[in-house]
Amino acid sequence: MAGILCARFLQEAGVDYVVLEGDTVCSGVTGNTTAKITSQHGLLYQRLHKSIGAERAGIVLEANQRAVERYAELCQGIGCDFERKDSYVYSLENRDKLEKEMQALGEIGFPAELTETVELPLSTVGAVRFRDQAQFHPLKFAGQIVSGLNVYERSFVKELRGNTAVTDSGKITFRKLVMAVHFPFGMPLSSSFRLRGRLRGLYFLKMYQHRSYVMALKDASLVKGMYVDESRTGMSFRSYGNLLLLGGGGHRTGKRGGGWHELRRSAENFYPGAAEVRRWAAQDCMTLDGIPYIGRYSRRTPDCYVATGFNKWGMTSSMVAAMILTDLVLEKENPCAEVFRPSRSLLRSQLLVNAGEAVVNMLSPVKKRCPHMGCALRWNAEERSWDCPCHGSRFDGEGHPLDNPSNNNIRSKGSDAKGGKR
Repeated sequence: MAGILCARFLQEAGVDYVVLEGDTVCSGVTGNTTAKITSQHGLLYQRLHKSIGAERAGIVLEANQRAVERYAELCQGIGCDFERKDSYVYSLENRDKLEKEMQALGEIGFPAELTETVELPLSTVGAVRFRDQAQFHPLKFAGQIVSGLNVYERSFVKELRGNTAVTDSGKITFRKLVMAVHFPFGMPLSSSFRLRGRLRGLYFLKMYQHRSYVMALKDASLVKGMYVDESRTGMSFRSYGNLLLLGGGGHRTGKRGGGWHELRRSAENFYPGAAEVRRWAAQDCMTLDGIPYIGRYSRRTPDCYVATGFNKWGMTSSMVAAMILTDLVLEKENPCAEVFRPSRSLLRSQLLVNAGEAVVNMLSPVKKRCPHMGCALRWNAEERSWDCPCHGSRFDGEGHPLDNPSNNNIRSKGSDAKGGKR
């Protein structure tokens, strides 16, 4: 979505561009989103208020709110089920967190509300409400937006030689490059961008990936708003037509979690008469500080840009990324760019967690190794896949890649890649 929106804005600005899509448009993470368009990203703003101050936290909130309004403008006249909805972050037991979020939002100057009751089958201590947010059908939206754009599907970039992108179908010469590839180690880059070697950008340390699960239920009580638990392991609720979308069971990729089993138990408990009609899973890149990485790939790559680390809020963040990157490509000043800059400080506690996870898994004595950086793979029985707990690459039972950063097959000696615990 970030790449498509960026292309749309560049086309409107009269810039010559091309979009190379390795598969089909929005067939990856975007196709599995819960499609909430909101500037409310959990209880984010109390953390940002504490870590970067009210002014910069306000910049993040303003950028997200502008993204909501830009979607509203673009969705006019497009049949993509766009609906204005109130957004809620609830807590099961910690009202103090809600009150701290309200205090931070008050200092930032945003008119949120602390509500006492919510329309959920849960006993909560309240919720923070953002009014007039939105939801939509992202594939219907993308299908309209992509019409008329210069997009080449099934054009995986195998190599960058200088300022030339190499695919099986041909070569494309460019002046500037935007990497909108979910996890930005999905392709080798040439020395003209000084990205030879995997230390450049440090994204393998600055991010990890998190899986979450969704079930669509028929004959369940519908909700008017969009709800998410302030706990990362909690549940989310929203309605689409006559279906209730129930989310949860999340865990770090490569680790154990509740998955669809947890959702089924919850559905049986909360909605005993409901029927499961669909299920799917999504994977999200998580940053060190809760702010996406949008801007120059690194300090030494003035003509290479990246958009990644959307922290489970991919639709809003895709729009934020497209607006910022369009300005950077056009060499225009963007007031939000500094806060989202990828080369900002790494001094966060999550960095130690990410580094520790990598060291432990690189040293684990198992046969199945991730081609990305050699971490030990773990068998995910729920989804029948080999998952990397270091950086989130995933592979099917035959060893073929499902999620990047790795784009290569599993290679292991003395064993095939088919499923089984190791």
